[in-house]
Amino acid sequence: MEFKFTADEENFRAELREFLQKELPEDWTGGGEEGDNWDFELEMRKKLADKGWLTMAWPEEYGGQGASHMMQLIFAEEMAYQRAPGRDQFGTKMLAPTLMIHGTEEQKRQYLPPIARGEVQWCQGYSEPESGSDLASLQTRAVEDGDDFVINGTKIWTSNAHHADHVMVLTRTDPDAPKHRGISFLLADMHQPGIEVRPIINMANNHSFNMVVFDDARVPKQNLVGELNRGWYVGATLLDFERSGVEYSAGTKRTLEELVQFCKDTTRNGIRLIDDPKISRKLADLTVKTEISRLISYQIAWMQSAGLVPNKESSMGKSFGTELQQAVARAGMEILGLYGQLDPESKYAPLQGRIEQSYMTSVSATIAAGTSEIQRNIIASRGLGLPR
Repeated sequence: MEFKFTADEENFRAELREFLQKELPEDWTGGGEEGDNWDFELEMRKKLADKGWLTMAWPEEYGGQGASHMMQLIFAEEMAYQRAPGRDQFGTKMLAPTLMIHGTEEQKRQYLPPIARGEVQWCQGYSEPESGSDLASLQTRAVEDGDDFVINGTKIWTSNAHHADHVMVLTRTDPDAPKHRGISFLLADMHQPGIEVRPIINMANNHSFNMVVFDDARVPKQNLVGELNRGWYVGATLLDFERSGVEYSAGTKRTLEELVQFCKDTTRNGIRLIDDPKISRKLADLTVKTEISRLISYQIAWMQSAGLVPNKESSMGKSFGTELQQAVARAGMEILGLYGQLDPESKYAPLQGRIEQSYMTSVSATIAAGTSEIQRNIIASRGLGLPR
């Protein structure tokens, strides 16, 4: 692995930074997805698509530029660091590469171009009220009826379902098969009859999660991805793409830099917070761990560029990165003290309440896309060769 970027890659990073500086409002700090922010999300997505940046590493025949995986990594890193809107990660990062591996040519021609043009929003129908970490125990049923599958069941924690046009959904198509068998991967239209979206407001008072209820929702059989009853392997491929990414370290780096600057600018009991040995050691330790997280992500991108499948490496990056997010949020709350508990709306909230928001939202980070315990099992069995 080469620990430096090429001149073209560095030039692209500079171009992207200049673009974001121009397009993002001066007071932009990131934020929710409701109202005007969601409109801005779609506006930015279209601009990114017009530049071809949403799908840089895709093959040209599917709307990409055939760029390197490292170029795509730079794009993801800068977007996450700037907290910039515009990426439909469910479409560009998760579904699209999965379709390129398991989908038919007809499915690729139908679904990939709209993603590349930034015209659609996808969501992921995996978890259920009684099936989270043990995803293979899912009970949502899809029964064959003529040229369709008829889906009944409930999915939960479905991010952006209230904005989504389509959903990728794991369903049980053979109830008598062992639980990892008899599962199929289907693509469904979210605007059809028989699909109801119920909002879930999280503890940070944000609406991202939803419950999705399928009541005799019909899906054409041509929307089956991969083989019937072998959708577990398609779904697992998608999870590898979901778990890998530089977003963990990039977002953490931005938060940590803001926290360090706050400690430089703030005095308590007559001394700057940054001069408190306990605080400075904690920030130094988190800075080192952030760099480790970044390098794990770089290795994953390099492996993908070499045609390798980063399975255990993706689990390493996901578990390390999400636990780091929580550690930075906890450290931030300890440093900010009681003022750190104030909501972003309060004029007294340090750092505009971002640490408080991170402290609450990062709780779910080690659960989504497979818990840290699941990731460690993957690392142990597939990486270290330990028995189940």
